[in-house]
Amino acid sequence: MTLLVTGGRVLRPDMSVERADVRVGEDGRIDAVGDLADRNADRTLDASGSLVVPGLVNAHGHAAMTLLRGYADDKPLDAWLQEDIWPVEGVLEPADVAAGARLAAVEMIRSGTTTFADMYFHVGDVADAVADAGLRARIGHGVVTLGKDAEAARDDFETSLAVAREYDGAADGRITTAVMPHAPHTVGTEFLETFVPRAQEAGVPLHFHFNETPAYAEEIAAEADVRPGAYADDLGLLADDTWVAHGVHVTDDEIDLLAERGTAVVHCPASNMKLASGMAPVQRLRDAGVTVALGTDGAASNNDLDLFDEMRDAAMLGKLAADDASAVPAEAAVEMATQGGADALGLPVGRIEAGAPADLAVVDLSGPHLTPEHDPVSHLAYAARGSDVRHTVCDGRVLMRDRELLTLDVDAVKREAERRARAAVERAA
Repeated sequence: MTLLVTGGRVLRPDMSVERADVRVGEDGRIDAVGDLADRNADRTLDASGSLVVPGLVNAHGHAAMTLLRGYADDKPLDAWLQEDIWPVEGVLEPADVAAGARLAAVEMIRSGTTTFADMYFHVGDVADAVADAGLRARIGHGVVTLGKDAEAARDDFETSLAVAREYDGAADGRITTAVMPHAPHTVGTEFLETFVPRAQEAGVPLHFHFNETPAYAEEIAAEADVRPGAYADDLGLLADDTWVAHGVHVTDDEIDLLAERGTAVVHCPASNMKLASGMAPVQRLRDAGVTVALGTDGAASNNDLDLFDEMRDAAMLGKLAADDASAVPAEAAVEMATQGGADALGLPVGRIEAGAPADLAVVDLSGPHLTPEHDPVSHLAYAARGSDVRHTVCDGRVLMRDRELLTLDVDAVKREAERRARAAVERAA
């Protein structure tokens, strides 16, 4: 079925805004952008008083961690993980992960995110949630070998490879995959030496946490006698289809190396602030030519999945990190949440243009917090909220119309997530 999004304005790939309609063909791709009042379509979406933007891309997260939202706050990363998060994650069942992923899907659709990357376990249940919600995702099994014997560690990597093969192309092609070793300091060198080449031979991208805290970087330096960037590069981890999360504590040499290898960095400003991990040098990364995307990380360390919040945080924190009010301007923040995320994940989304997949969010600009409208791009970065999204479209399918979710039963998803979260916490206790 064809779709016409009409009556609004459109954010173009060069960050200009123009009055235009968007027509979606039967293949779920945009077939025209412009004055299309004379074009017929099977369905229409009213975008009057609104701005049509590319569906937002959440390039790093752990969707099922919505179950741990507000469970453990106000602690440094290591203590937070070891004392609170890992004990509960250790008792999570597949149905728990399914419930958490569905709750995340509801939250993302309602705030205009149409694509996300997810590193977790019980990945089949995440894939089912993506398929049911109608979203697009690049997913993978997170590998941790720390504290495991050799057989268990190898099994973990084999699972990641098997998951990548099994689910790539699922959900009518909306699901793609990656092999996801958790981080260089949580995965043994010998396993990276064995499995990274296997992933590359299979043409599967890599994703991992990188230089999130000074302690993580110091751990690698102490063990390998080189900085994490050189260590990862020696193992073949840095490539043009690799994307890394955080990149907070990177040296100039590491920034240059990331740029040279074409490795993208996902900035997670809210999580980095909440866990006091530091301020990523986003402007320096961008100036060096590194692709920078935005991610929420998990809801346990954020505590929401609203990418409009991340745009504002990225622009604000980027200015503090650079000590420069002109750093990470509004256009850059919006680009990171759309085109930057798409490029990091290697997906043809993030832009409204003919031939692109029809992943769209229609943002209502009529609210008092968006008045007066001197610059709509400024509003997207600094003032808009996820709750301003009227309609959400992914792959040409309307997932939300006038704030009503069409693919998932919101109340049922919330009830199941609440029940599963409480039961998991009780088991962990």
